[in-house]
Amino acid sequence: MIVVTGGLGMIGAHTARALVDLGQEVVVTAYRRTDVPSFLAGRVAVETLDVTDREEFFALGKRYPVSDIVHLAGTIPGEDPVSFFRTDLTGLLNALDAARTWGVRRFAVASSIGNYIGQPETPWHEGLPLPAVDLPHLIIAFKKAVEPITTHSLQGTGTEPVLLRIGSTWGPLMDPESAFSPMPPYVSAVLRGETPGPLNADDGGDCCYAPDAGRAIALLTTASSLPHTIYNVSSGQPVTHRAFAEAVRAARPDAALAVVPGGQQNPHLDISRLTADTGFTPAFDITRAVADYITWRTTNPR
Repeated sequence: MIVVTGGLGMIGAHTARALVDLGQEVVVTAYRRTDVPSFLAGRVAVETLDVTDREEFFALGKRYPVSDIVHLAGTIPGEDPVSFFRTDLTGLLNALDAARTWGVRRFAVASSIGNYIGQPETPWHEGLPLPAVDLPHLIIAFKKAVEPITTHSLQGTGTEPVLLRIGSTWGPLMDPESAFSPMPPYVSAVLRGETPGPLNADDGGDCCYAPDAGRAIALLTTASSLPHTIYNVSSGQPVTHRAFAEAVRAARPDAALAVVPGGQQNPHLDISRLTADTGFTPAFDITRAVADYITWRTTNPR
C-alpha cells in the first residue's frame, strides 16, 4: 500500500491516479479538502489526516500495510513565516519518522524547480550546483531545505529517498484563479465568455500538465531500482504564452484572446535522467493539454 499525503490536491490526486493505473493499492490523505475527484472515486482509500499530528499519522501504519510514502502535503504561507515553516516541517518530520519506523521501501518528497534559481546554465539539470541566493517565496525556501533534511533523516535506514524537483505544473484540480500559473485563470475567463487579461507572447518557460507530473512521480515511486536520488519532474519542453494561446484558440475558435508582443523565456527543466531511469515521456503537448483541461473544466469547478 502506497500512502500519498496531500493526495486530493492537484499533483497528489494525479499521482494517486497514475499509481492505481500501474496496479498499486493507494491510500490518499487530506486535511482540509475532502471532495474526491471523479477519476479517483472508488479507486483509492481516503483518510482525513492532519500530517502535523504524529499520533494520527502513525495510526495509518496500524490500518494499512504501508510499503512506500509519497509526501506531497503542504500549506500556503500566511503572514507569519515561522508558523508556515513550523507546520510544514512538522508534517515532513512526522512522515520521515513514520517511514523509518515502518521500514518503507521508498520515500518520495516534493522539492521544487525553484531550487535552481540563480543558476545561469540552462536547461536546469540535476547535476548543477544550487546557488546560495535570496529566494522569492517561502515555499521555495522550504523546498530547498527539504532535500538535506530528507536525505540525512533516512541515511542508513534502508529507506530510499527520492527528491522530486517538480516543475511548473498546472491542470485539473488547480485553483481556477491560481496566482501560481496564468493558465487556469486565462481559461476561466474564456469559459465565462470574457476576454482574459493580456499575456506577453514570448513569456513562458517550464510547463507540465498535471497528469504527466503525476505519472512521472508514480513511475519514480514504483521503479524496481533508481540509480539517483534527485529527479526533475516536468515535460522537458518550454512553452511560450503564444503557444498556449494558440492551443486555446484551437480548442475555442470563437474565444476573444489577449496576447501582446514581448516577454522572454524562463528556464526549464531537463528530464533526461527521469526518462532514462523510468522510461517516462510526457503524454501531453500544450495543444492536447489545453484541450483536455477545457473539457475537464466544462463539467468540473477546478
